[in-house]
Order: sequence, then C-alpha cells, then structure tokens
Amino acid sequence: MNRVVTAAGDRFAAGHVGELTRIVPFEMVDAALAETGTTQRRVRALPSRVVVYLLLAAALFADLGYPQVWTHMIAGLDLDPGDAGAGRVRVPSASALCQARRRIGAAPLRALFDLLRGPAGGPRTRGLWWRGLLICAIDGTQMCVPDSPANLAVYRRGGGHHGGTGYPMLRLVALVCCGTRTVIEAAFGSDRRSETAMTTGPSGLTAAMRPGMIVLADRHYGYAPTITALAATGADLLIRVRNNHRYRVEQYLPDGSFLSQIGSLPVRVVRVNVTIRTTAGRRCETYQLVTTVRDPSCSVLELARLYHQRWEIETSYFELKSTILRGRVLRARTPQGIDQEVYALLVTYQALRIAIADALAERPDLDPDRASFTIALTTARAQLTAAAGVLANPVDLIGVIGRRVLDALLPARRARTSPRVVKRAISNYTVKTSQNRVRGPSRTYTVEINTLAADDA
Repeated sequence: MNRVVTAAGDRFAAGHVGELTRIVPFEMVDAALAETGTTQRRVRALPSRVVVYLLLAAALFADLGYPQVWTHMIAGLDLDPGDAGAGRVRVPSASALCQARRRIGAAPLRALFDLLRGPAGGPRTRGLWWRGLLICAIDGTQMCVPDSPANLAVYRRGGGHHGGTGYPMLRLVALVCCGTRTVIEAAFGSDRRSETAMTTGPSGLTAAMRPGMIVLADRHYGYAPTITALAATGADLLIRVRNNHRYRVEQYLPDGSFLSQIGSLPVRVVRVNVTIRTTAGRRCETYQLVTTVRDPSCSVLELARLYHQRWEIETSYFELKSTILRGRVLRARTPQGIDQEVYALLVTYQALRIAIADALAERPDLDPDRASFTIALTTARAQLTAAAGVLANPVDLIGVIGRRVLDALLPARRARTSPRVVKRAISNYTVKTSQNRVRGPSRTYTVEINTLAADDA
C-alpha cells in the first residue's frame, strides 16, 4: 500500500511539525519572517522557514540534538529518488544548523508567539469564565540554562549554602488562561529581575491584561505598588496577601468580609480559615485575599473556591518543564540562542494547547482538565516523524491529536491531596528533605472553609 505525504517541495520539504503545522501553517511562518525581516534573500540549503520549523520540532524532542531532530522531520517524507529535489533533503552538519539558527535569531519566534498567544476558548468552554470574566493567573518559574561563559554574563547561578545551583537560572513569568492553560503573555530574562518587575515593567504582562479578566496571583504579588499597577489595567484581581497585612475597615459585609482601600484603589478583603481533613489527620491554614470584586452577592466561599483555580498555572509550568523538557537544561549556549529557544518552546506549547482546545470545542460538556497533555505531546511527536497531517483537512477538523485526546480522557478530577514537595524529574533518587513523602499515596480529603472576622486573623 502506498502512502502519499503532502508537504512543501524542494528545499522546503523538511519544513513542518506534522499535524501541528495546521496550527502553525506555512503562511503564518512566512508572515512572521517577513515582518521581522528574516526571510532569506536567496534560496539556501536551509531556508528560514525550515529553520523555524526545526526550532519548533526541537521543542517537541527536548532530549535530542538538532541533527537528530532533523532526521525525525524528514523520516516520513516519501521522496522519489529520481526527483531532482530529493537529494537536497539530507541531514545538514551541526555547524550548518547552528549558523542557520543564528541567522534568523529570536525575532520571528517572538512574532509567531504573538500570533498564537491567547485563551483559545469559546463562550461555552467549561472552566474558562467566572461571572462573565475570563479566569487568568500570573506567576513565575525558573529554568536552567547551560553554564557557558556567554550565558554566565547574563544569567547567574542560584544561591545556597552548598555552592548554589550547578546551572545559571532563567526567570519566566506568564499570564495564563486557567480554563485552557493557554499562554496569553509571557516575559523572561535573568533572575536578577524579580517576578513583579517582569510583570509590571516595560514589555511585561500588564500589556496583555484588560477589562473582562479576573487575574489570580499568590502572595508574591500581594503588595500595594504591584496591586495598584495590576488594577490600572482594568482587569479585576483576586490576590492572596500576607496574613500580617492589616487594612482599614470601611464597611463590613454580611458574609464577614469587609471593604477597604489600598491607596486610592477600592478593594474587598476576605479572610478565611481552610481546614483539610484526610485519613492521616488534618491541616489548617489561614488565607487573606484582596479583590477588586466588591459585589456583596459574590460570597466569601465563592471567592475562596475561585482562588483555588490559580493552581492551573502551576500545572502549565509542570507541562513545560517536566512533561516537555523532562527537567532538562535548555540547549543554547548564548543569551540570543536562549531567547530563541524559549520562544520556540512557548510557541510549541501553545500549539499543543490550541490543538487540545479545538478538540474540546466539539465536546463543550467536558471539563478541559480531562484532556491529557501527555497524550497530545506524544501524538504530535509521532505525527511529526510520520510527516502526517501537515496540511489541513476540511473534513477532519480535530485531527489525530484531537481524536487521541478525546479517546483517552482522564477521569474527572478527584478531591485528593498530597504533600507539596520538590521532585526531580530526571533523578531516580529522592531529595532528602522530602523522604517518606514523595512516593507516598495521595489521599482523599474534605475541605471546610470558615470566614474570619477582621480581628480574628
């Protein structure tokens, strides 16, 4: 049986990412290259479009070098040996691939990310909206970069009592849509800059915040200058602040919360005590939340449950760092290459999330939490190696990735809890500070939320 593979011809044949090419099509890549002035001036052995797809494919195969990634890109191309262009699709040298990546830089990848970023959901998508507001979260994370002299001039090693981290650290902050876990905006750079500076500073996350959103954030953002800067975007806020922060009571509401002000910003302060009970015992913690939602019809319980959705951004970071990268250090040995690689990673992650969202659009009754990111990733890898689904099929709108996700839905999320500890994704050994906790079973729990008065916190 013969299999027909439809892709670009001649030197452009290797330029694809399998079925994800439907989401990042040739025309989009060409537009990003034209916008950034990085289209090749003459037809090269490695055209700029092909190099962009190489970078995206490398994000799918984080454990492979670029020459090995290239072999996956051409493995499924059934080229006629008698075709004059067939001989041109060969494995370039590592040096040629390096020069091609340097030639295009990070700008076209940033332009691609700008074209793809966004919530990728619809009015009927479950978990996307709360009282007509798009549920979003902001937070930061860190990734390791190679300790080359060029990288060490920009990035620094983490501190510690035993020599610090082995690799320099990159800080990434993102604004994520909690319902679909898609990225709305991201910024990154040296960890010499704080999360709040990357969020509220020039080219930060606030440029993407707008009215119609409610943005969730943890205590790191719970200070007056940051809260007022975020509120100036017009987005509603729900931010956890430190329990020892005290706010002047202007008016008590019937549910025990009270109205106050942070500077000239009117806010509502919610204090609750959350008790979690399992077969191993119980744990209590006090939460103090500040929100711009002052409507009394919105109860304290509703706000406390909404804040729990902030954990979706932690899942997004887990998918990026553990599922895709598997805890590995980034490849690039120059700061410019790091910029290029991180944007390629964000574009690929966003494309996978869009593919999942498109599949779930056929089933609005399903919670997006039930879609397996791992299945989408492994299917995308297989489709790339097979060079399958490169061009859109008007009959098959969700594609193989979408069907595999729908065929293997995760169970509905259960009320289970386990200790929060640091895990090493590529280590067989348990961190000493988490012995007897990492591999223990999670437990079902019941939760009790009680409102605290202003004087009880």
